[in-house]
Amino acid sequence: MEGRDRPAGGTPPRHEGRLLTPTLRTRVTALAVLAATVVFGGGYIALQALQRRDAIAEVRDELNELGETAARLLAANRLNRWLLRDDLIQVVDSRGNIVSASVSMAGYPPVGFTVPPPDRTRTEGRSCHVRAPGGPCFLINSFRVHLGSRTWFVYALAPEPGLVPNVPEAVLMALTVPLGVSLTGYATWIAAGRALRPVEEITAELDEITATDLQRRVSVPPREDEIARLAVSVNATLDRLEGAVARLRGFVSDVSHELRSPLTGLRMELELALSDVDDERSRETLSTLQDNTERLETVLDDLLSIARLESGKHITKEPIELQELADRCVLARPRRARFSVENGEPVRVLGGRSELDRLLTNLLDNADRHAASTVTVIVRSETADDGTRTAVIEVLDDGPGVPPEDRERVFERFTRLSDARHRDAGGTGLGLAIARDIATAYGGSLVLTGRLDGRSGARFVLRLPALPPEEGAQD
Repeated sequence: MEGRDRPAGGTPPRHEGRLLTPTLRTRVTALAVLAATVVFGGGYIALQALQRRDAIAEVRDELNELGETAARLLAANRLNRWLLRDDLIQVVDSRGNIVSASVSMAGYPPVGFTVPPPDRTRTEGRSCHVRAPGGPCFLINSFRVHLGSRTWFVYALAPEPGLVPNVPEAVLMALTVPLGVSLTGYATWIAAGRALRPVEEITAELDEITATDLQRRVSVPPREDEIARLAVSVNATLDRLEGAVARLRGFVSDVSHELRSPLTGLRMELELALSDVDDERSRETLSTLQDNTERLETVLDDLLSIARLESGKHITKEPIELQELADRCVLARPRRARFSVENGEPVRVLGGRSELDRLLTNLLDNADRHAASTVTVIVRSETADDGTRTAVIEVLDDGPGVPPEDRERVFERFTRLSDARHRDAGGTGLGLAIARDIATAYGGSLVLTGRLDGRSGARFVLRLPALPPEEGAQD
């Protein structure tokens, strides 16, 4: 086979597994969601802090008003009746004894908060060590009152507002954070999708452009932006690529044509020389030269086939019965192994007769070279759930098979692995590459797997779009 064992020290597979990464659209949306979370969350926290500051300021104003009122009433000896209210008020003399207190502070020990200095009449602060009703921590305003030679201290207290002064309002505002983040993420996802849609279209068009369709170009968006410049750059690259490929194909075709005539003449001269020579050694040398000449002619034919396939020229399509094609290819020339073609249902494809004949012949020649004794050809069809029919040809041999890591390499041009070189010195290394190129040109596929019955050997599976039965009957 044009590749059965990778030689020691060979190159590793070119297709390495890669970690899946999020798309650009996903990454942009994730960044927008993260930024929105920071903005909305930070704004919510800042707003709650401002509300708490305002609540503390409001409580301070109330305490100042309470303390000043209590100080005036104390100076007028009218404080006791006013202290019947529920506010937290306590009056202490200079010795720390409670002189009077509001109803809510009755029975509690002296506040014991820092008193205003002699040059000040008021001090503000907070304490979590005061015993009073309403909370663990309190905002305290203390006032100094002078009556003649005597001094009193009035303490006005209020529970310190919590981190969230207004819980219902805070809960309602908290619901706006995930809502705002969700709306931002959704808007970013839609906007990124619309912005990247031209890139996706360019990518899809590039995927459709193959070596046989290099004259196509991607669409350039009407807007003058980065994506339009990308499309122009891609088209310029395709122009250069098309020119380079055209020059390469022309070179291969020209070289093949120019070498064909000298090789044909050389082969004829060798045949004439063989018919006249009597010396055994000379005959053996001429025979070897003739074999090498024929092999070189085969390589040139393969190169011309590849050039013709890649150019897409000279390919006429017609309905072809695959069962009939397989029988004809098997009977076309004698083979080393024993061949059997399993009769399946009639299935037709649309393709070039000479190209499909070449494809199947290459597969049969490959199997014949590497089979131990038998080769089996199976022609069948598959029907998908949507009604699409696929023609399938399987070519199985009972040879040594191909290791899984080498099953893609056998389709590379001029790839002939070590075991193949020993068993088949006449292979060109192009047969399977040409077979896959033909299958791809007709919208199909060609893969190599192990045999399903567990036996050693290779199993080539060719799939081509099948014609509907009624269309095949009309052709």
